[in-house]
Amino acid sequence: MEKKLTTPITTDVIKTLNIGDEVLISGYIYTARDAAHKLLVEAIKNKQELPFDLKDQVIYYVGPTPAKPGEIIGSCGPTSSYRMDKFSPYLMDKGLKVMIGKGDRSKAFNAEVANYQGLYLIAIGGIGAKLSQTVVENQIVAYEELQSEAIRRLKVVDFPAIVAIDYQGNSIFK
Repeated sequence: MEKKLTTPITTDVIKTLNIGDEVLISGYIYTARDAAHKLLVEAIKNKQELPFDLKDQVIYYVGPTPAKPGEIIGSCGPTSSYRMDKFSPYLMDKGLKVMIGKGDRSKAFNAEVANYQGLYLIAIGGIGAKLSQTVVENQIVAYEELQSEAIRRLKVVDFPAIVAIDYQGNSIFK
């Protein structure tokens, strides 16, 4: 049975989830890939204000394709997550709780998830067009110059994902 989650997602909610749980997320999530992560971490290191508050937020590792006329967003399937491993601790330290992508993560990342009591979810790759149907709003909030990798604020309804790493660092990949 799928568990319904509404953003923002707090530690209390995260502690109710186990690896393998299927979830449906509704509410606002943010998109960010490698280039945006690099800029966010540079801002943190330089003690600059971030373009949005990370507390209890969700970041989806995606660079959506352009929307066709009449659509809110183009295809938006997950990207490989391991590339964000070196950036994630900085963001979790600022309150980020949930990350969505595809694929396994490093042992160090798993430990950081446990340290910050966060959550790593996987979305199914190859169904980006289907995932785009869960998006009901799409707004660029930062780094527009990055084009498809700009940070977006998406409002989603019943976005499907699977718990891959729980708040204790347990991994579905092990």
